[in-house]
Amino acid sequence: MDYVNLGSSGLKVSRLCLGTWHLPASREVDQYGIPKVDVEELRKIIKRAFDAGINCIDTANRYHGVMAPVDLNHVGNAERILGELLAGYDRDSYVLATKVRGQMAPWPNGEGLSRKHIMWQIRESLRRLRTDYIDLYQLHAPDPSTPLEETMEAMADLVHRGLVHYIGASNFSADAYAYMAHLARELHVPFISAQELYNWLERQNEDKLPVARRYGLGLLAYSPLAQGFLTGKYLSGVPEGSRATRPGDLSKELVKRYLTPERLKALQEFHEVAADLGVRDSQLALAWLLKRSEEVGVPIVPIIGVSRLEQLEEDLEALSVKLSWDAYKRLEEIYATLVNPRKP
Repeated sequence: MDYVNLGSSGLKVSRLCLGTWHLPASREVDQYGIPKVDVEELRKIIKRAFDAGINCIDTANRYHGVMAPVDLNHVGNAERILGELLAGYDRDSYVLATKVRGQMAPWPNGEGLSRKHIMWQIRESLRRLRTDYIDLYQLHAPDPSTPLEETMEAMADLVHRGLVHYIGASNFSADAYAYMAHLARELHVPFISAQELYNWLERQNEDKLPVARRYGLGLLAYSPLAQGFLTGKYLSGVPEGSRATRPGDLSKELVKRYLTPERLKALQEFHEVAADLGVRDSQLALAWLLKRSEEVGVPIVPIIGVSRLEQLEEDLEALSVKLSWDAYKRLEEIYATLVNPRKP
C-alpha cells in the first residue's frame, strides 16, 4: 500500500479510504422495517482493508449504512457499529474521520454548525465511536444560519483541547474553502481537506482543485464510482438489487442523473477502454482518479463504499493499474464529448 500526505499536513493516509455511507445490508430488518447492517460481513471487510494497508476510515454522525436518506430514528448507526468493530484495533494505527452538520434531533439546535451543536455532537460522536479523539473532523455542509467565524472558532477549540487532530470540510464552495483556510491560519489549526463528489463522470467540483492546491488541501473524493454507474453493471439496464432499484426518491434521482443516452454512450466507451486494458470498469475509474491527482498536483484519495468483500478485492487491485498518459488522454477525449457533444 502506498500512502500520501493529506494536503500539506504530515498526516499520512492510504491511497484508498474506506467509506461507511454504503455498508453491507443484512436480511434482517429493524423495528421500523429498515434493513440492518450486516455487522459480520463488515467485520471481514474492515479486517481485510486493514490487512491490505488501508488506514483511513470515513464516516459521519448521520450515516446509517444502508438507509438513505436517513431519518432521525437511524442517525448515528454507522458510528455506533464502527465503534464496536474498531475496538479490537490499535487506535493510533488508523485515521478516523467523521463529520458534523446534519440534523441529529428535532429541536432548534439539533442541526447546524453553531458552537452549541458542534460541542454536543463531538461528545456524541466520541461516545458512539468509543474513542478519545477524532483524527479528521469535517464540516459536512454549509450552514447559512451560522457565521463561519463562529464555526471555525469552535473547531479550533476542539483541536486545542486534543479532541480533534485535523479539520476539514465537505460540499462547500471554492470561495468558502479559501476563507476557511485563511481563518484556520489565524486560529493556528490544521485545515487540511476538502471532501467532494468527484469521479470521471462528474466534475462539477473541479473549480475547487486550484484552491486545494493553493491552500494545501487534500481532496477526499466521495462517490468515485458514480454510485456504481462506473462499474459497467448498468450498461445492459438496471440490475436487480442495485442502488437504483431501492425504494424512494433517491433511486429515481440516480436513474435520471446517470441513465441518459449521452452518458450511457460515454459509459460504453469507458467500458471499452477498460476492456482494452484488461481491467474492470471500477478499477479504471479509481486509476483515473489517482492519475488525475498526479496531473493536477493535489492529493486525491477516493473514498470507496464496499458492501461485499469481493468489491474490496477489486478496488485494491486498482492500485496496481498503471494508467498510461495515452490511455488517460483517451478517457479525457471521451469525457469531452459529454461537455461538447459531437455534431452529427
